[in-house]
Amino acid sequence: MKKYLLLSLLLTGYGLYAQIPEDVLRYSFYPQNGTARNLAIGGAMGSLGGDITANFVNPAGLGNYKTGEFVFTPGFFLNSNNVNFRDTKLKSSKNNFNFLGGPIGFVFGTGDRYKPNTSKAFSLAVTQTANYNNTVQYSGYNNYSSFSEQFAEQAVKGLSNGSVEDVLNDPQYAYGAAPALYTYLVDTFSGNRVKTQPEFLLADGKALFQQNTLQTSGGMYEVALGYAVNKNDKLLIGGSVGIPIINYNSTSTFRETDTSSDANNNFGYFNYTDHFSTKGVGLNLKLGIIFKPSEFLRLGFAVHTPSYIFTLKDKRNVDLEVNTENYKGVRSVSSEIFTNNVPGESNYTLLTPWKAMVSGSYVLRGVENVKEQKGFITADIEYVRHSASSFYSANQTPAAGEAEYYTALNKVIRSEYKGAFNFRAGGELKFNVIMARLGFAYYTNPYKDPALKANRMLISGGVGYRNKGFFIDLTYVYALNKDVNFPYRLQDKSNTFASVKNNRGNIVASVGIKF
Repeated sequence: MKKYLLLSLLLTGYGLYAQIPEDVLRYSFYPQNGTARNLAIGGAMGSLGGDITANFVNPAGLGNYKTGEFVFTPGFFLNSNNVNFRDTKLKSSKNNFNFLGGPIGFVFGTGDRYKPNTSKAFSLAVTQTANYNNTVQYSGYNNYSSFSEQFAEQAVKGLSNGSVEDVLNDPQYAYGAAPALYTYLVDTFSGNRVKTQPEFLLADGKALFQQNTLQTSGGMYEVALGYAVNKNDKLLIGGSVGIPIINYNSTSTFRETDTSSDANNNFGYFNYTDHFSTKGVGLNLKLGIIFKPSEFLRLGFAVHTPSYIFTLKDKRNVDLEVNTENYKGVRSVSSEIFTNNVPGESNYTLLTPWKAMVSGSYVLRGVENVKEQKGFITADIEYVRHSASSFYSANQTPAAGEAEYYTALNKVIRSEYKGAFNFRAGGELKFNVIMARLGFAYYTNPYKDPALKANRMLISGGVGYRNKGFFIDLTYVYALNKDVNFPYRLQDKSNTFASVKNNRGNIVASVGIKF
């Protein structure tokens, strides 16, 4: 795809910087997390309040608290992936228990002794905003391109400015061209041609069998300090300071195999394993209001500033094993021999997208007078400008070409992504001390290219129990997610990608006490 041309050109020269456009979605394209009660109603919280999740959605909702509350929310995730790669389908799964499946923290509500019609609330909470635990696998036959061609593109750039030894001694090539040249997956041939061994098979009309396994773990978390004022139960105003914390780890293993029975064509297979981790911390601000024009109607508005992630650090090392049969046999190498026996590191900052939200709720009273049943229906409309994400160097003295790399990367982000609307809706009915809830949420496609299909759809339901200051809520959320995965990108060819359908079940329980 032509949109990736600029980025692929950059990657041929600066393999040390591992940031790619998909990183934007890692930090912005995820569903709203919350307590079991909040998740059961689709995550809609912009005009309701009375839930610790308000810290992370619309802090004005904290103003509904008049007393104290402590809550914690463990969860269990069930992941199932169906992937289509070059018309070959494959399934994979990964489940995990998470003690921090939703918010844990305190809310303290109190009246104002000098203003009888005013109350205030303060809250400290921690939640997991995104869960990265997953395994995606896919495979297929490819007679069009090879994963190794990206290394040849890097080698061409390196050899145009020096020798093979120069490339092997330059850390920027430690994750592609250098290992490929060292193992003879890439080599120079007559006429100073730089080619990969699999390219000769493709030129003869043969196909390669490609397999990719991507294992990810960790999550994005946020510590929030919230404050709200409630004026006469008509106008609620609040804000929260958030500290996002990122912990992401991935191991991807790409294997490419000769599908012919020829043991003398100089290529049998290669395995390329990439170990990558990112850790960082940042700061953001959320502001909101809730207005109650009548007893039954509530309107909310909130805005989230971009998160400024100011201390992101990547660590990376790769392993490559190649069998070139009669050419050079089996050879293997680690990137660390090109980086003084330590993992490669890069330091940078990230500005995530801003968000804006409008919300409305209708509160039900005395349904058929069965012990004054109560309930509500509620909805949020959220706008996220994914294309506003930006990366910058965090080094006091940027390396040669580093500033240009991030400038070009940000241009690619602007061209690849767009603003997207997200919708959340749900409702609750209360039967004395028991509550029943249903919800729905839909997160729209962040890609500009219509060929790239991505969305998130969540269907949820749950029950709750509240009595004498104790409450427990149980919710099941079924998520249907669509996205794409690019195993590699090339400068002179259209890029192949896998279509990923992820089905995630989330069992969440919230337990709390009021004091």
